[in-house]
Amino acid sequence: MNALYPWQKKDWQALLRERERLPHALLLTGPAGIGKLRFAERLANLLLCETPGSAEPCGECEGCRWFAAGNHPDYRLLTPAEAEEDEDGKTKRKQPVIPVDAVRELEDFVNLTSHRRGVRVTVVAPAETMNVAAANAFLKTLEEPPAGAVFILVAHHWRRLLPTIRSRCRQFPLSLPDHHAAESWLAAEGVVNPQLHLAHMGGAPLAALEDASAPWLAQRNELLQHLANPAALDVIGIAQTLEKTRLDVALVVDWLQKWGHDIVSLGLSGNIRYYPDWRDDLQRLSVRAVPLLEWQKTLLSARKAAHHPLNPRLVYESLLFAYLDALRTRAVKPQ
Repeated sequence: MNALYPWQKKDWQALLRERERLPHALLLTGPAGIGKLRFAERLANLLLCETPGSAEPCGECEGCRWFAAGNHPDYRLLTPAEAEEDEDGKTKRKQPVIPVDAVRELEDFVNLTSHRRGVRVTVVAPAETMNVAAANAFLKTLEEPPAGAVFILVAHHWRRLLPTIRSRCRQFPLSLPDHHAAESWLAAEGVVNPQLHLAHMGGAPLAALEDASAPWLAQRNELLQHLANPAALDVIGIAQTLEKTRLDVALVVDWLQKWGHDIVSLGLSGNIRYYPDWRDDLQRLSVRAVPLLEWQKTLLSARKAAHHPLNPRLVYESLLFAYLDALRTRAVKPQ
């Protein structure tokens, strides 16, 4: 069953208090890695549960059994297409989007008569990955929703959604768990040093769980070692190595953004968020906090374009050269 995570119980109770007033379109927001999709699936399960008045899916009715088996006829999950493989079995880089064809197929589903009890539930996750054509097609469905159609949108970056889509949804922010609850859960999952992995992922437990066993840990550690020693940083060599790893560009840019954030934060406020295990190196570099503010803007632009067809090596070279340029810039800390 799609049981809630321990830190979601308070949000679940808050939602249940509004159950009779739930809109036809709900937008669940919050950072990635806190379990928004699990929450959305739990709500979908509850809406399709055939036990009257239940505050939780009963798990025993026909609707719950179908949902658990993944074949409920009145439920759809709309997510980005899976990555494809080339003839050599290597994963192709593919923009993670929900295409317009998937939304058009959804139109047929929501306009059909329900198989069970008049409710048809669609979860869209992450909703901001709909491309422009898909978002416009989805908007038409939201503007004139068929009777009994319920939409649950999950968004890590809700501001990227069309304003017209946002205006037709009720936003429901999900809480980031407190560190104690998150650390306890991670420890129960067998994670060693959960506090460190939580820091790496900004306090998001599911992302921290992935961080603890990610196959790219060695690559991230190697990159941070290079960043910590800019005098010996070989931009061309590092960029070539990163390209060969075939890592998602957005992932690498995220590492760089967190590194830059911690340098700036240490230099201007004395705080560190993401890499406490690199404090000494970050502290040494924090004297260049002000010039690195401009580098952060460069990284933000790169992150927005990370899923477009790009040459990864050139992206990495550009960002690393910009990092060195920022560190060489002489700037006076604002008074």
